[in-house]
Amino acid sequence: MKAPKDYIIFPLDISSYDEAIRYVKILKDHVGLFKVGLELFISQGPAVLKALSEEGARGIFLDLKLHDIPATVSRAFQAATKYRPVFVTIHCDEGEAILNAAAQDNPAGTKILAITVLTSLSSHNLASLGYDPRFENRIIDLVLLRAGIAWNAGCHGVVCSGREVAIIKKEFGDDLLIVAPGIRPLWGEVSQDDQARIVTPQRAVRDGADYIVVGRPIRDAPDPAAAAQRIAEDIASVL
Repeated sequence: MKAPKDYIIFPLDISSYDEAIRYVKILKDHVGLFKVGLELFISQGPAVLKALSEEGARGIFLDLKLHDIPATVSRAFQAATKYRPVFVTIHCDEGEAILNAAAQDNPAGTKILAITVLTSLSSHNLASLGYDPRFENRIIDLVLLRAGIAWNAGCHGVVCSGREVAIIKKEFGDDLLIVAPGIRPLWGEVSQDDQARIVTPQRAVRDGADYIVVGRPIRDAPDPAAAAQRIAEDIASVL
């Protein structure tokens, strides 16, 4: 059984090398994984992954959201696995082929997480983007459809909002990992929030999330380590 803190992924959504190292030093004993996304990876390059590990990061979630033709995604994924991240993300809105191409050649054992529907999107967004009208008020149906694509392609897990965790776990069981971003504790106020589908840490973990991504409630707190500890306590209350 995981410790409560091991559910927490802290996103290093910054471009500064020094700031990234500072947060690792502050939070390495209070969270499970550190997420490196496009901003930090593009700003600092692959070398930052080694530096973070040397500073005490126990594991890296490389959130590149790969999205291209299957051959290109497969080669990009192979390149990413050389840095031994725990997870790498791939968009699944191009269908099973793009995920299957990566999943079939994975000697490093890096886990593939398929992006279902970004947590910044709502049903209204989907309608305006030209999606099938049947998803306009049923975003969960689109998330389930894409989770099924990920499952059939051999992915290890999916990224979805906490609102969809319970139904995905019911459909696919514990063999499909779920990472839930858009986590907002009741006590953590976030100004100008760009997340549309949010839930509390307690609900996400109670519903079956294997990991939760918590950024601004920790990063913007006066004491980030204390905030992370408080979220771990929230998680512990439902384990």
